[in-house]
Amino acid sequence: MRALLNLLPLVGFLLAYRLAGIYAATAVLMIAMPLLALLDYLRERRVSAMHGVTTVLVLLLGGATLVLHDPRFLKLKGTVLLWLLAAAFLGSQWLGKTPLAQRMLEPALPPGTNLSRTRWVRVNLLWAAIYFLLGALNLYVAHAASEQAWVHFKFIGLPIALAALVMAQALWLHRGSE
Repeated sequence: MRALLNLLPLVGFLLAYRLAGIYAATAVLMIAMPLLALLDYLRERRVSAMHGVTTVLVLLLGGATLVLHDPRFLKLKGTVLLWLLAAAFLGSQWLGKTPLAQRMLEPALPPGTNLSRTRWVRVNLLWAAIYFLLGALNLYVAHAASEQAWVHFKFIGLPIALAALVMAQALWLHRGSE
């Protein structure tokens, strides 16, 4: 149910884009993201850091897109978010007891799985590098490809790339725990 709710702003964006273009889609996203954050708050009495940051970026860069009538601002949102995630993964190696990748992935591993800190740091560095590269790729596609190609990359290509990363990481970690 939660995953479906998280997809609603994206679905709304895509539908609005197909029906009325980038500016209508931006407005839909700017309405949907705060509503999703509000729903999170009402259900859990908190808004996740990821939803909070994403919502703020959508409001700031989406607002700039609408006010200045320039979609380049919205196209930057993905890169800014991906690079913030890369920085969070990188910084987590020195802040706190465990790297961010370990905090995210360890609960999904089979009970009794014990990986070394060195292995977790490698996984963490890989996530930071991937997020950095995906942010750079988003910039490239945003500037070198058509708007429609960027929309498809943003809402189809990036999620597939991230899902592939998660699956590859799960297999690698599972193999390393045997």
